[in-house]
Amino acid sequence: MTGAVSRPTETKGVACPVPAVACRGLRHRFGDHVAVDGMDLEVAQGEVFGLLGPNGAGKTTTIRVLNTLLPLQEGSVEVLGHDVRRAPMAVRRLMGYVPQQLSIEGALTGRENVTWFARLFDVPRDERRARVADALELMGLSEAADKLASTYSGGMVRRLELAQALVNRPALLVLDEPTVGLDPIARDGVWQRVEDLRDATGMTVLLTTHYMEEADVLCDRVGLMHLGRLRTVGSPRELKGHLGPDASLEDVFRRYTGVELDENSDKGGIRAIRSTRRTAGRLG
Repeated sequence: MTGAVSRPTETKGVACPVPAVACRGLRHRFGDHVAVDGMDLEVAQGEVFGLLGPNGAGKTTTIRVLNTLLPLQEGSVEVLGHDVRRAPMAVRRLMGYVPQQLSIEGALTGRENVTWFARLFDVPRDERRARVADALELMGLSEAADKLASTYSGGMVRRLELAQALVNRPALLVLDEPTVGLDPIARDGVWQRVEDLRDATGMTVLLTTHYMEEADVLCDRVGLMHLGRLRTVGSPRELKGHLGPDASLEDVFRRYTGVELDENSDKGGIRAIRSTRRTAGRLG
């Protein structure tokens, strides 16, 4: 399996691994709208990092710059030592990505969908069949592998997308709302498999989620974005500790997004997030 990639740097005479993600002054605009406003962010190799925030905070834009789907306009971004502007293909080969929007082809079987991704990521021909089978088994889709993806439930489609993202055994796995559409048991199963894979390979995981309890349990650190800016970064325990012994990560969310967003669901407040959870429950 492909493990983490290191490019040694010197810190007080000790070789240190290059960060999995390093953003400096990242800024991205859509016309007059500033979606990401001067972000500085570093994600260490091997950690699970959660990028949290209301809808419209800039999380998905940040991810799309990281995975080269959007051009780097201002600042610098490196993925495992590779500049996203100068070496986009090297970045893509190191990364697995599950987007918010469904990305499967319904006219293909599950196996054909994953095989297509294996070819896109240049998985060696002699390894391709086994890699595809492993990815499908990892996501619990072996029995449904030869059925058309159009017949899959919402939860199965999400697991198929995860299988696609894992088929090249990435050093960095980027998950944008990956468990929307999964019931609690399936969600736990997905995360257990991702954690096992991370433990076995040193894979870094960068995720966005609106499930605060999910981020609390899974993430080594989280960063909370609001209005395009990164407001705070730390472990869930540290961030909750700043607010008091009984604070939750949702309390941290409220603290850094502003209570006024609670009544403003069209701008991505707490009500919008709860609506997302209800939708996820219906899909699952």
